[in-house]
Amino acid sequence: MVLWGAIVNACAIIAGGFLGVLVPRISDRIRRTVMQGLGLSIAVLGITMAIKPANILLTIFSLVAGGVIGELLRIEDRLQQLGDWLEKAVVRGDKQNSKMGSVAEGFVTATLVFCIGAMAVLGSLDSGLRHNHDILYTKAMLDGFLAIIFASTLGIGVVFSALPILLYEGILSLAAALISSGLSSGDLDAVIAQITAVGGVLIIGIGINILEIKRINVGNLLPAIVIAAVGMPLYHALF
Repeated sequence: MVLWGAIVNACAIIAGGFLGVLVPRISDRIRRTVMQGLGLSIAVLGITMAIKPANILLTIFSLVAGGVIGELLRIEDRLQQLGDWLEKAVVRGDKQNSKMGSVAEGFVTATLVFCIGAMAVLGSLDSGLRHNHDILYTKAMLDGFLAIIFASTLGIGVVFSALPILLYEGILSLAAALISSGLSSGDLDAVIAQITAVGGVLIIGIGINILEIKRINVGNLLPAIVIAAVGMPLYHALF
C-alpha cells in the first residue's frame, strides 16, 4: 500500500502528542540520549541505502550539481523563512486568545519540523516508487518521540499536525507511484537504485545533524534527488 508509510507516520505523531500531554516534561538528559540513539539509527539506515548498487559517478555528480543548485536557490534558508513567517502569522492572529495561541503554536511548530525535512521527501518517494516504507517507519519513530517533547511543552496542538503530515507525504507518495508507472521495468529499477543511493547519502547527513557532529545543509542538497532521477534514464540512453 503506497500510503502505508504516511499513515504510520501520522499515527506515531498522534500517539506521541497525546502521550506528551499526559506525561511530565521529559528531562534534557533523557531527550539527549534518545535523540543520539535515533541519530545513530538514521545514520546506519543511510549507510545501508548508500551502498546499494548504483552509478557512483552519477551519484557524485547529482550531489555536487544538486548542492550548487540548492545553494543558489537557498532552499534551506527559504524553508526556514517560510516556517518563521507561518508561525508568526498564526500566533499573531490568535494573540488575543492565549489558549488558542498555544494550540496554534504547537500545531505550526510541529508541522514545520515534521514536514520540512529530507526524510519526509525521501521516505515518500521510496514508498511511492518501490513500496518500501523503511524511511518513513524510521521517521515515524523520530517524529513520535519529538511529538512527546513538543506536546509536553506546547500542548495538544501538536496532535493536529498529523493531518498535514499525512496529506503532504501521501501526495508525494502517490505522485511518485504515478511517475513510476510511466517507466519501463529496467529504467524504473535503475532510477530507484540511483535515488536510493543519493537519498542514503542525504539520510547520513540527517543523522550527523541529529548527532550534532557538524551542521550539514541537507535541504540544499535535495535537488540531487531530482538530478539522480532524471540523469539515470539519460545516462542509459547515451551510454
